[in-house]
Amino acid sequence: MSQAIDEQTLQARARQQAWALSRRRRFVVVSLFALLFVFPIYWMATTALKTAPEVFAIPPVWWPANPQWHNLWDVLNPTSPNYANFAFWSYAWHTAQITLPATLGTTISSSLVAYGFSRLRWKGRDVVFYLVLATLMIPNWVTLVPLYILFNKIGWVNTYRPLVVPSFFGDAFSIFLLRQFFLRQPQELVEAARVDGASHLRVYLQIILPLARPALAVVALFAFINSWTDFFNPLIYLSNQDKYTLQLGLYNFFGQHMVDWPNFMAASLWVLAPVAILFFFTQKTFIEGITFTGLKG
Repeated sequence: MSQAIDEQTLQARARQQAWALSRRRRFVVVSLFALLFVFPIYWMATTALKTAPEVFAIPPVWWPANPQWHNLWDVLNPTSPNYANFAFWSYAWHTAQITLPATLGTTISSSLVAYGFSRLRWKGRDVVFYLVLATLMIPNWVTLVPLYILFNKIGWVNTYRPLVVPSFFGDAFSIFLLRQFFLRQPQELVEAARVDGASHLRVYLQIILPLARPALAVVALFAFINSWTDFFNPLIYLSNQDKYTLQLGLYNFFGQHMVDWPNFMAASLWVLAPVAILFFFTQKTFIEGITFTGLKG
């Protein structure tokens, strides 16, 4: 009897050791991938603190001997001679004028459409939904020329309207994501509210949206990142340098200072900072929304 117990104990210990070894291996693999993704940001940050000779030194300089911290603060200083052609605060204000309305428009319009696809029953609903999903397969280059001609004819070229107004007509991926989340919500709540006489608008505002905050946060974060980092659309529609966004200003600065890598990387860090800070404070909600919408790997 005692021998059988000893064998069971040994087997349990062996399973625990195997599980611990497997866990350590997974941790090592995840850590390696994390380092792989963090390394470009680390290199960008250290390059911003280097001198020009250290940037091109062989072997590479992993940390500058005398960090040039003033490079980071000079970006924010409009009178700095190193950034005379990079008006950070002006570009940031222009980018915010586009990003904030676009984020709000994408979130509101996509949630309304997703509610219609998930909670309203109407003929041809699934067909229309599949057509909306099919637009994800249409490359942007296909609609580029027709949209430019349209916006040019109505006088929207060289304004922020082509970069903001389309967001108020929904985004296919955001509609899909929110629809999946809405379908997971208890149908009994909606039915009870409808029995009590609540309209669809009231159900949407007082029941669906409060329960969908994680998914809405995911949509808003994606919309913010896409608009903040958008380079191609402002390049197409904005021709006046006084209306440039951060991405265009950074590209213009790069073109004028091809070899000034420390200053260019310092400017890039400040352009990246809002996205990194936003994700840092919303990562818990973001992960929760991704999990509940069924998009996890």
